[in-house]
Amino acid sequence: MNFLRFFSLLFCLFITNSVLAQESDSAYVRQNYTKIERQIPMRDGIKLFTSIYIPKNQTKKFPFLLNRTPYTVAPYGEDKYKLSLGSFPALMREGFIFVYQDVRGKWMSEGTFEDIRPQTTKKGKKDIDESTDTYDTIDWLVKNVKGNNGNVGISGISYPGFYSTASLPNAHPALKAVSPQAPVTDWYMGDDFHHRGVLFLMDAFSFMGSFGVPRPKPITPDQGPKGFKFPIEDNYRFYLEAGSVKNLKDKYFTDSIKFWNDLSKHPNLDTFWKARLITPHLKNIKPAVMVVGGFFDAEDAYGTFDTYKAIEKQNPGANNILVAGPWFHGGWVRSDGSSFGDIPFGKKTSIDYQQQYELPFFKHYLKGEGDFNAAEANIFVTGSNEWKKFQSWPPKDVETKNLYLQPNGKLSFEKVGRTDSWDEYVSDPDNPVPYQDGIQAKRTREYMIDDQRFASRRPDVKVYQTDVLTEDITLTGPVLANLVVSTTGTDADYVVKLIDVYPEDAPNPTPNPKNLIMGGYQMLVRGEIMRGKYRNSFEKPEAFTPGTITKVNYPLPDVAHTFKKGHKMMIQIQNSWFPLADRNPQKFMDIYQAEPADFQKATHKIYHDVKNSSYLTISVLK
Repeated sequence: MNFLRFFSLLFCLFITNSVLAQESDSAYVRQNYTKIERQIPMRDGIKLFTSIYIPKNQTKKFPFLLNRTPYTVAPYGEDKYKLSLGSFPALMREGFIFVYQDVRGKWMSEGTFEDIRPQTTKKGKKDIDESTDTYDTIDWLVKNVKGNNGNVGISGISYPGFYSTASLPNAHPALKAVSPQAPVTDWYMGDDFHHRGVLFLMDAFSFMGSFGVPRPKPITPDQGPKGFKFPIEDNYRFYLEAGSVKNLKDKYFTDSIKFWNDLSKHPNLDTFWKARLITPHLKNIKPAVMVVGGFFDAEDAYGTFDTYKAIEKQNPGANNILVAGPWFHGGWVRSDGSSFGDIPFGKKTSIDYQQQYELPFFKHYLKGEGDFNAAEANIFVTGSNEWKKFQSWPPKDVETKNLYLQPNGKLSFEKVGRTDSWDEYVSDPDNPVPYQDGIQAKRTREYMIDDQRFASRRPDVKVYQTDVLTEDITLTGPVLANLVVSTTGTDADYVVKLIDVYPEDAPNPTPNPKNLIMGGYQMLVRGEIMRGKYRNSFEKPEAFTPGTITKVNYPLPDVAHTFKKGHKMMIQIQNSWFPLADRNPQKFMDIYQAEPADFQKATHKIYHDVKNSSYLTISVLK
């Protein structure tokens, strides 16, 4: 049998099994649950549309499992059922009262929607925020839905993860267990639309093109916005030909997308963004909390770790744990987790998570059944491909080391002893470094782990790598970039990528439908961008002085990866990551107002000498 026919049969089998599983789940929902719909009143009189699925088994009482979402609770109508309940089948079959709610101002709920609605410090009888809406929902549920045991759990992925987090401040006494998963947390520093002051162009534009369209009245999805239709299926060319962020807004959004206008009005970290931070309000936490996320989550990896750390810091005695694996956005329930992109992990990490963490977590805290013996931090370490349990995150049993850039593209733990050493190159915003090889219509999720050989061949990407490793090196926790640079411009972006280079004799996968060459593969472990004008303050940007040696220091999101013996560690540094991130004109200005003529070439230097060392600070697990 030839490979093409083999994979065609495998694909057909996969589709058939998926359809059969979906039909089976759909039948199970109808046979075992009764659906009711209610408009639940909030303290200010606004009513929120809520779908409630109640087990038909009335011989015992069940806890609630609540999901609050801006993405619709469809299908609407008490005779129309979801195909499945909960985030995976075992959760549905365990038995909960599943509750789905359109948040304020979305779909069939009343009121006005506000993105990542700020917490209100004034708590009068009618003052609302997402915490009060959650409290009022829970209060109504426990008092009005028959057959409940008085316990409530909340979970959600991405934006529903934010609403899960928002349930924690001043939580209702019935709320016993909360699981924010890849929670939207900080739309300025690292989630979705901004990374350290840099607009994540594709995510912001494509998301707001549909989600951000205003809703004049309660509507169902068939009446809602259909999303922006791209005129060409080459995202690099589409955004480059647009010329600037301002041109995109003027041509496609005008003034119709409120949040896009807000982005343009607030380029710096001002009160608009600070008011939308939920983390300062995560104090006096009472429910058990399990924060979940993926190291290769293209949307909200930042929010996962920031939420966990904020709860730990502000609630020393809280029952708060972390689970993080090798997953894309929601991959812990949207795949079996055995691989991502080109990289296999040797086990079904998502099934591990579902069976060992999420199901036992909610059973234990909502039903009082079984033991839940998770560690403080439950982490899947890629490279070595093993689950590790830690007493804290980041782990304390580590050695902090500096990985120094060296002349001639070398990388070493030894500090360079040479004087007057640097690399010099030109960055051209009209020919920006792509974020991924090939042509894509939309932003892919695989870029977070993809082969970086395409970038290493460009003259405007500086590459540094170690000798072949003689022993395994496992990194856990944050990575800090410490760059010493200069530019002929007055502003610049800096992208730092940490990469695992496979040996030249690394075997190709079998079978190999993509014709991968794994020898010399450059697996992206972690990458992050920093807008240089914010190097000293995100509130008060500062221009670079052309030609002046300047420090640019910033953290990359957390990692958990083993660089295996025989591999190499690599660092790539570049000044654009397009069209993932918007282009910097390399001129100190409000980039949201930049015209195509403002974009200019600049000559950059990266220093690596005895007085001006550039390096990555990493935590090596002992």
